[in-house]
Amino acid sequence: MGKRNLSTIEYFNRKAAALQPRFRFAGRTLIDFQNWKKQLLPELKNLLGQLPIPVAPNPEIVWEIEDDGLIKRKVLLDTEEDMSVAALVYIPVAAHKTPTPAILCNHGHAFSPFGKDLIMGARNDSCPEFTSDIKIFNCDYGLQMAKRGYVTMAIDYRGFGERSDGGAPYPGRDKCNVHFIRGNLMGYNLLTLNIWDAQRCLDYLCSLEFVDKNRLGTMGLSFGGTMTTLITMMDERIKAADIICYSARFKHFAIERGNFCGSQYFPGLFAVCDVPDLHGLIAPRPLLAEIGVHDKCFLEYEALSCADEVKKIYAAAGCPENYEVDLFEGDHKFAGNKAFDFFDKHLKG
Repeated sequence: MGKRNLSTIEYFNRKAAALQPRFRFAGRTLIDFQNWKKQLLPELKNLLGQLPIPVAPNPEIVWEIEDDGLIKRKVLLDTEEDMSVAALVYIPVAAHKTPTPAILCNHGHAFSPFGKDLIMGARNDSCPEFTSDIKIFNCDYGLQMAKRGYVTMAIDYRGFGERSDGGAPYPGRDKCNVHFIRGNLMGYNLLTLNIWDAQRCLDYLCSLEFVDKNRLGTMGLSFGGTMTTLITMMDERIKAADIICYSARFKHFAIERGNFCGSQYFPGLFAVCDVPDLHGLIAPRPLLAEIGVHDKCFLEYEALSCADEVKKIYAAAGCPENYEVDLFEGDHKFAGNKAFDFFDKHLKG
């Protein structure tokens, strides 16, 4: 009998150390890649669990202004019978002359009170934290990409921003964890519901006459990187993606350090695959991974190890040139060193 253990933390660390996910990529050839993807993707779709019933979006433009050379709109959409989303949509004026590529921009977990507003750089002069967060994380990439000539859209995911129920409905607890448990009791996964909302937003973007529906991208930092990964993996309409500071392995960031929440996984996910596999499933579509040398959430050596594995998957898929890494001197933030040229090449080129 092995050494006795009374620690629950140690118990799960040991389980993670011994775990061999069933569909870790170990191939080298295009046939290996195709067979692996054909097996793994249906497994992941099964993990989504119960899906909502679609409804008409009934879009409502709440307000519209012209600012920064952009037409800025706040829009309300229905994504299922019992849920709506609030979105900000920024439209370059030139888009009304020629259909323009669009990017769905996803917010991070740390941006809970502000959600989409930070990503779109919506000014909030009454809150010093708003301005400081944009400066620290360089996270107004929705605004930055719109100024670059893209239609951009961001929503509040469930439990964030205007969907946060006052900010702290469960004092001392992470809302994501409580909502995950509440949904799980009824057969719903919180991450699935957020992916659902994101895909309904892609539907909306595709319905706009000034959007080129064949040139859609997505990007996001941290939890936004989780969303970018899963949305791109699940929806072939996305043609290029920028995953910002979410290159890692479940064993390290989730199991050992507990750096995750109920918005960021499906039950049984790690038993099926790991984060490099999720990134690799995006192949052959173009993918940019931004990695901060001083990131304290996803440590550099762990992130680079993940990236090395993704490179092998893209090589096996026959498109190594479609995976790029931006290793930057910085912390947990949007670097923006390669992102603009990356999207220009793959969505405008």
